[in-house]
Amino acid sequence: MAAVESARLPFDRSDVLEVAPLYRELQRTTPICRVRTPAGDPAWLVLRHEDVRTLLANPDLGRSHADPENAPRFTESSILGVPGTDPERDRADHSRMRMVMNRSFSHRRMELLRPRVQALVEGLLDDLAARTPPADLHEALSFPLPALVISELLGVPAEDREDFRRWSDGASDMTDAAASRASMGRLHEYMAGLVARKRERPGEDVISDLVHARDVEGRLGEQEMVRLAAGLLFAGHETTVGRIDLGVLLLLRHPDQRALLHADPALAAGAVEEILRCAGSNLGALPRYALRDLELGGVTIRAGEMVLVALDAANRDDRVFADADRFDIRRERNPHVAFGHGFRFCLGAPLARIELQAVFGALFQRFPRLELAVPAEELRVKSHLLTGGLEALPVTW
Repeated sequence: MAAVESARLPFDRSDVLEVAPLYRELQRTTPICRVRTPAGDPAWLVLRHEDVRTLLANPDLGRSHADPENAPRFTESSILGVPGTDPERDRADHSRMRMVMNRSFSHRRMELLRPRVQALVEGLLDDLAARTPPADLHEALSFPLPALVISELLGVPAEDREDFRRWSDGASDMTDAAASRASMGRLHEYMAGLVARKRERPGEDVISDLVHARDVEGRLGEQEMVRLAAGLLFAGHETTVGRIDLGVLLLLRHPDQRALLHADPALAAGAVEEILRCAGSNLGALPRYALRDLELGGVTIRAGEMVLVALDAANRDDRVFADADRFDIRRERNPHVAFGHGFRFCLGAPLARIELQAVFGALFQRFPRLELAVPAEELRVKSHLLTGGLEALPVTW
């Protein structure tokens, strides 16, 4: 156990599309174990699918800590780096904010966006087709699509997307705490200004919904509203960008699956679920704190201890997924936890699925000869950012 306790995230891996081998080894031998976070602090790492789902459904796991100044830290990033200060309010605040956002992110409202998302994808692919290859698919499609969609949904001017990309990247920097806080501060300042404009000229967008929830219904505090708006802007594009990049890479790496998708675009929905399962994140784990003592798998996790919920490892658990390391877009049973589980299931999941389905239903139809323009080993991962992802995805056709 001592060797495990000294293991520090992120664990080594040689391939951006694979789960770190140590994750898989610990999943088999020590599925609930003590490790070190990237910041060097102790934490419990939980690796099996069943245990991960149990924790995600447990209201006694949250983002707050009774002594935040001395709480274990995950990284130096201002995102997921500093816990809240009142564990007793953690659950109530989470439920209240979900109720506020449920209307804005309802399945029906997201489905109404599908034609617009499809049109944006087609437009971006038209622009790509007009270029002389090679081109960077990350800049041509993976980043602009989620940025344009979340901009329209929130009511953020699309021309500001380079600014919020810079601030989002800065806020998720795991190595420089001061720079991360400064970037998050700029993002909050920007959203506060946008909130003020929406108060004067409300529209059919999520920021206007938040202003109504604050000013008319009294369901949010002013700073709480700004933080929520900034969080939506960050989360609404960053993770989807990475999933598009890695999804393309997965399909290029598996030509048999790509051929199936090209022959039948209706397989896009299944392809997206398998991409969500297989395209992991930079660190592969979600940090939370035990609000009370928890018993799990014969282990006692004490109140205040950090728990790292290993979503990536859970999505490769052989106990749940047949031939778990195989990428199979026709996989019949795919209960992945990429979007969380239970009352912590991601509100943005329907939107992310619509975007990903639009991309993978069209990309290889338009570009059947798409391939990497550089050797795969030359692709660079943004390893200093919490969200990870590729710096670029050069392709040719």
